[in-house]
Amino acid sequence: MAPDKSGYTSDKIKVLEGLEAVRKRPAMYIGSTGPDGLHHLVYEVVDNSVDEAMGGYCDFVQVIIHADNSVSVEDDGRGIPVDIHATEKVPAVQVVMTKLHAGGKFDDKAYKVAGGLHGVGVSVVNALSEWLEVEIKRDGKVYAQSYDHGHPTGELKVIGKCGKKTGTKVTFKADPAIFETTVYTFETLAGRLRELSFLNSGMRIKLVDERTEKEVEYFYKGGISEFVDYISQKSQPLHKKPIYLTGQKDLVQVEIAMRYTDAYNERIFSFANNINTREGGTHLTGFKAALTRTLNSYISANLPKVKTLPSGDDVREGLYAVISVKIPQPQFEGQTKMKLGNSEVKGLVEQIVNEQLATFLEEDPTTAKKIVGKITEAAKAREAARKARELVRRKGVLSENSLPGKLADCSERDPSACEIFLVEGDSAGGSAKQARDRRFQAILPLRGKILNVEKARLHKMLENAEIRTMITALGTGVGEDDFDAGKLRYHKVVIMTDADVDGSHIRTLLLTFFFRQMEELVNQGNLYIAQPPLYRVVDNKKEIYIKDEASMRVILLERACSAMKLKVEATGAEFNGQRLVKLMESLSAYLDHLERLKRRGWQAPALAALLRARVRDKKVFAEHERAEELASMLAEQGMVVENIHFDEAHSLYEVAVTCPGEMNQCNNISWELVASADYAQMLRLAETLAGNEQGPYLLAKNGDEKRVESAGLLLDNLMEVGAKGLAMQRYKGLGEMNPEQLWETTMDPERRTLLQVKVEDFMAADDLFTTLMGDQVEPRRNFIVENALEVRELDI
Repeated sequence: MAPDKSGYTSDKIKVLEGLEAVRKRPAMYIGSTGPDGLHHLVYEVVDNSVDEAMGGYCDFVQVIIHADNSVSVEDDGRGIPVDIHATEKVPAVQVVMTKLHAGGKFDDKAYKVAGGLHGVGVSVVNALSEWLEVEIKRDGKVYAQSYDHGHPTGELKVIGKCGKKTGTKVTFKADPAIFETTVYTFETLAGRLRELSFLNSGMRIKLVDERTEKEVEYFYKGGISEFVDYISQKSQPLHKKPIYLTGQKDLVQVEIAMRYTDAYNERIFSFANNINTREGGTHLTGFKAALTRTLNSYISANLPKVKTLPSGDDVREGLYAVISVKIPQPQFEGQTKMKLGNSEVKGLVEQIVNEQLATFLEEDPTTAKKIVGKITEAAKAREAARKARELVRRKGVLSENSLPGKLADCSERDPSACEIFLVEGDSAGGSAKQARDRRFQAILPLRGKILNVEKARLHKMLENAEIRTMITALGTGVGEDDFDAGKLRYHKVVIMTDADVDGSHIRTLLLTFFFRQMEELVNQGNLYIAQPPLYRVVDNKKEIYIKDEASMRVILLERACSAMKLKVEATGAEFNGQRLVKLMESLSAYLDHLERLKRRGWQAPALAALLRARVRDKKVFAEHERAEELASMLAEQGMVVENIHFDEAHSLYEVAVTCPGEMNQCNNISWELVASADYAQMLRLAETLAGNEQGPYLLAKNGDEKRVESAGLLLDNLMEVGAKGLAMQRYKGLGEMNPEQLWETTMDPERRTLLQVKVEDFMAADDLFTTLMGDQVEPRRNFIVENALEVRELDI
C-alpha cells in the first residue's frame, strides 16, 4: 500500500461530544439558522407542552416573547422529572436538557402519542441558546437550573414551594453567534399556536409579546371543524357545516374536516401528531386517492350522462380540508418533520374517506348535488384549458423553443447564474434593457395590468397575453399537469415596478399569480422584488441614492444637527452632534405614533397623562389608588373626569373623561389603548426622551438663537435646514432614471438591494390573498376599514 502523503491521518478524525455537534451543524437539527430555524426553537419547546396535553396532563400553555427577544414557554403539565437518572447519575431534567436522544417518547409508557420522538428537541434548543433556564413545579416544590451555551452553570436547586401545582417553564435566549437574526415575528408564532389550539380542542394557548404589549389567546372547542371554518371564512361555502370524518385502528387516530367553496384553488393542510407536514405524506396521499375514487363512484352511480369523470385536480377545486392523524410511532422524514412516511396510515385514511364520505353523500343529496356540480364544472374548465394550451402551442406561444419577441434574453445558459426582470411598461423596459448586463440578465417588459388569477380558472389565464408571455419566458409551464420547476430558465425572477399606486397594484397581481400558480418557485426562493431608490440627492456634485423616507430623514437630520445646539427649556438638557441626531430620531418616531393614535380619536393631553402615569397594561387599573392617580393627572390636563368604574370583564378600572372646548368627547381611557403597539412604543420612547418631548426649545447656530415652541415645529425646522443646498429628486417611475442610474441603484448585484419573497405562514398568506384579491367584497371592505389608519404613504 502506498504511503498517504496527503496528511489525512487519524488525528484529522474529530469526535463531537454531547451538544457540540448541534452547534457545529445546527441546520441538520432545525432546518436553518435563518428566521425559520429561530422560530423552530420555540416550536420544539411548545411541542413538548402539547404532547403533555395530548396525554391528558395539560390544558394551558403560555408563550411570552420578552423585550430582549428571549422566550418563555410555560405549561401546567406534569413537570419534567427531577429524580436522579439511574445510569447518568444526574437529575433527569439535566439529562433531557444536555443529552441528544434522551426523553420520554421512545416507548409508550410516558406518552401514548407525541410529536417529538427523536429526543433531540429541547436539548437542541439548549445547545443553540446563549442561555437557558428551566423551572419545574412538581411534588410540592419548585426546582430550577440554568445553562450557558448548553452547559449547566450549577446544580438543580429547590427555589420554592408550589403546593399541588405542576408544570414546566423553559426560558431561553437564542444565540446570536448561531442565528442570522434573533428577532421573533409575532404573527409567525401566533399562526403556529393557533394551529395547535385548533388541533387540540379544549387546550388554551396564550401568546404575549412584551415588546409591543400585544397578546392573543386561542381556545377552540370545535377542533378541526372549527379550523376549516376559520380557513374558509373568506370564500363562499357550498354547504353550511364542514364534513367531519373520523376513525381509529391500532391506536392510530384519524380526523378529517372538509368544506367545498366557490373558490378555484384547493387548501389542504395535513398534520401528524400536531406537526404540520407541509410536504404531505401517506395521510395526504390516502385522502386524495380516496376522495377522487369516492366522488367518481358517486357520479357514475347517480349521473350516468357524465362521460368523462373528473380528475384529482377537479375534485379538489375549491376544497378546504384539514387532515389530522395521531400515531404512536410516526415515521417523519428528517428532524424538521415535513413529510409522514407511515405506510399503514394511507390505507386507514382511504378506508375512512371511502366509507364515511360515501355515506354522507347518500344521506345529504342536496349538498352532494352542489359538490358534484362544482367538480363537474371544474372538469369542463380543465378540458377548456387543455384545448387552450393546445391552441397556443400550435401557434408556438408556449413552445419551449419559441421565446416571446419582447423578451431581451441573456447569453448565459446556466439557469443558476441567470436572472430575469419583470418590468412594468415599455418605457422602463427600454431603460432596463440598456442598463442590464447582457451576459446573465434578461428583461421582460409587461404591458398594463395582468389578469387577477384569484378570480379566474386556467383557461381564462391562458387567454391573457401578458401571462402567456411570462409563462413562456420562465419555461416552467403552468397547471399541475404541465408545471415543472426544474425547467425554470432563470433562478432569480425579479419583479421591478414603479413606486406608485399602479406599480403596487401590478406587483400585487404578479405576487398573486406566483403564489397561486407557481407556488413552488416561491418556496424555493426564486422570486424577488427589486428595491429602486426613492430619492436622488446631489450634494456638492456628489450623487447619493436614498431608498426610503426614513433614510432621507436621517441624512437631513445629520446635516442639520452637525452645526446646531439645542436646549430644552423644561428639563434644561442640552444636545448637539450625534446626541442631537439620536434625540430627533426618537422624537420623530414618538410624533409618528402620536399622530396615529390621534387619528383614532385620542387627544394629546390624555396621552400625555397616561405616559406621565407610566400606565403600561390593563392590570394597572386593578388598584383603585392608581385609577385615582390617573384621574388626577387627567384633571391637571384640563379634562373633566366624569366617573371611575370597575370593569369586571377585564378586571380593571376605566376612567371616563370629557375634553373641554374644541376637543369634543374623548374615548374611555381603557386597556384597548394601553394594549396597542403604538402606545407601547410611545411609552418606551417617552422613557428614553425623559421629558425632552415637551417644548419650547432654544435652537442655536453660530451664535444665533431661535425659540421653537413644539416638537413638531422643531423637527420641521431641522429638516428644512438639512435640505438647504441639496438638489433632490423624488422618483415615481423607473422610466425617470437613465440606464446608468438604473444599473447603479437597482440592477448591479454589487450595490442593489433585493427583497426575497418567502411564505413564513402559509395560512396567513392564503387568507390575505383571498381577502384582497378574491370575489367577496365584504372581507376586503372590512380589511380596508380596519387598516385605513395604518396607511403611511398614500398616493393620490
